[in-house]
Amino acid sequence: EVQLVESGGGLVQAGGSLRLSCAASGFSFDDYAIGWFRQAPGKEREGVSCISMSDGSTYYADSVKGRFTISKDNAKNTVYLQMDSLKPEDTSVYYCAATPDGSWRTAMRVYNYDYWGQGTQVTVSS
Repeated sequence: EVQLVESGGGLVQAGGSLRLSCAASGFSFDDYAIGWFRQAPGKEREGVSCISMSDGSTYYADSVKGRFTISKDNAKNTVYLQMDSLKPEDTSVYYCAATPDGSWRTAMRVYNYDYWGQGTQVTVSS
């Protein structure tokens, strides 16, 4: 059974930091990339960052470049999203998702991702 389980969300003040974790199981990790999406109320789900489980190459949305860092631990089948200098506009439900499609290297599209976690809430207060 494929599972992606997010953790690490919470409430933080603007300028603060959080680290999200995504524990994956049930599929062949080296064949996939794992990404983070977020969705705020009334808005479309948007791609934030993605990492190849095989070679560690990464992608970041312009809105988070320089503030967020994605990393992986293949031994633990876990992907992390370190979020620094958080802003109120980062408030969203954050989802991790897995894709075998290589197009994530230029753009993260929801429909290219096969497996999804349940989401974790991140709230940044001003």
